[in-house]
Amino acid sequence: MYRDVTCGALRTTDIGRNITLSGWVQKTRDKGFVVWIDLRDRYGITQLVMDEERSTLALLEQARQLGRETVLQVKGTVVERTSKNPNLPTGDIEVLVEGLTVLNPSLLPPFTIEDETDGGDDLRMKYRYLDIRRNPVKNNLIFRHRVSMEVRKYLSEQDFIEVETPYLIKSTPEGARDFLVPSRMNQGQFYALPQSPQTFKQLLMVGGMDKYFQIVKCFRDEDLRADRQPEFTQIDCEMAFVEQEDILNTFEGLTRHLLKEIHNIDVDAFPRMTYDDAMAKYGNDKPDIRFGMEFGELNEVAQHKEFNVFNSAELVVGIAIPGAATFTRKEIDKLIDWVKRPQVGAKGMVYVKYNEDGSFKSSVDKFYDAQDFEQWAQRTQAQPGDLICVLSGTAKATRAQLSALRMEMAERLGLRKADEFAPLWVVDFPLLELDEETGNYHAMHHPFTSPKPEQMELLDSDPGAVKANAYDLVLNGNEIGGGSIRIHDKEIQATMFKHLGFTPEEAKAQFGFLMDAFQYGAPPHGGIAFGLDRLVAILGGQETIRDFIAFPKNNSGRDVMIDAPADIDSTQLDELGIALNLD
Repeated sequence: MYRDVTCGALRTTDIGRNITLSGWVQKTRDKGFVVWIDLRDRYGITQLVMDEERSTLALLEQARQLGRETVLQVKGTVVERTSKNPNLPTGDIEVLVEGLTVLNPSLLPPFTIEDETDGGDDLRMKYRYLDIRRNPVKNNLIFRHRVSMEVRKYLSEQDFIEVETPYLIKSTPEGARDFLVPSRMNQGQFYALPQSPQTFKQLLMVGGMDKYFQIVKCFRDEDLRADRQPEFTQIDCEMAFVEQEDILNTFEGLTRHLLKEIHNIDVDAFPRMTYDDAMAKYGNDKPDIRFGMEFGELNEVAQHKEFNVFNSAELVVGIAIPGAATFTRKEIDKLIDWVKRPQVGAKGMVYVKYNEDGSFKSSVDKFYDAQDFEQWAQRTQAQPGDLICVLSGTAKATRAQLSALRMEMAERLGLRKADEFAPLWVVDFPLLELDEETGNYHAMHHPFTSPKPEQMELLDSDPGAVKANAYDLVLNGNEIGGGSIRIHDKEIQATMFKHLGFTPEEAKAQFGFLMDAFQYGAPPHGGIAFGLDRLVAILGGQETIRDFIAFPKNNSGRDVMIDAPADIDSTQLDELGIALNLD
């Protein structure tokens, strides 16, 4: 056998034991008369020792030739370590090597395999198999496994059944672009990779599998932004004979279970906030509620003077940044430059220092007096010592800009604590969004989302006013899950497709299989999907999902390790009946 114990297992109770170890050379230290080797595997590090008194000269010389990351098998005896290392679980012992076999030598790695490495992101992505040997990446993957197992445990105990759905499906026009897969057997026709198992899980409800889940890969061929992957993993769930309250309670339970099992944290409160309130108070539909800085709308108290910037604005809105009245003019100017960056897009910012003595100092002192600023302070819930920052413009853009400023200041002030968890349900989303360019509606979630039951009649008369029977679960300012009660009636689904611009013929061609299924006793049903990558990252105290994926793509959607996507041989294209025209 290659090993009978791992490199993280040996303790003082093993002293005197003859063992066989295998692993990678982390480092060697040669003092002339003695050679030490740190041998590493997934489980930890064990120090090996060879010296002139107890080892042969041939063994010492062999040890001196070993390079980093060489794969070894050693046989030896566990002995007590003279100079103990309290930072290692195995730090009280070492192995006196009696035999050493090189299983595979290694080239010098392009970066050091250490917790704090000298390798940049691009280099580590190219050699990801080496990066995985480092503790931070290895531990993240183990952590992901642990979260996945707890998800399966909880859902299985709640009588959910894991069912696999197809990866080769039919392309649909909703949502992001599909990744397409040409069919060799049916030339000129294509499969699509699923953006989600949405229709299949609804069909499982029609089939009587009343509690389904799946930890499943999904694919979206969309323009990549920071921390997005073209392939990602969902915890996909669906339930039959349920209302919204049933689903919220079930998945509050899952979230509580994960926080308790992973971090031993008990979370009781899952506050609920409507979409409209989230946009008004925080400027986005996934607010981080671990800290304050709620928006204060100032139109009524800021548009009565001769300051035309505010008078001409659709919205004047501000936040109070705690303790920031001490900012210097230079620091405030940098903040103004920050909001004027193209990524944020504000044209400028008005500020008011609410000094500790109760006085005010503002960039618009000549237009407003202390009484005005007192009203601003009340609207933004500012306290003495705070800095009030005010933006103005169109409502949608201004809220987004102030939301970005709020999150940036929370980061700078250390208010987004990785070990603090604040879940939140956002409910009552609009069912439909109007595309201002085309004048057409599109589904805010997806076309299978049910309207609020009491607003069903508005679908024909005022579709833009209809609220969706939909909900998002937000954790620490990140959407970790989203879902809805589904339409299960063929006629209502047909009406929904009509408002989304489908002709009856197009709806039948794209989704006829689902609408046909609704005629055979489809039960009321609904579900939710969690983004596993995001969930694991947040539970792991981070927000970068790439560090929790074994082989991620870069920000351009490329796998730089295997160099994909790549050109295809012309013979393969001929077999598929595809002719490339790149001109």
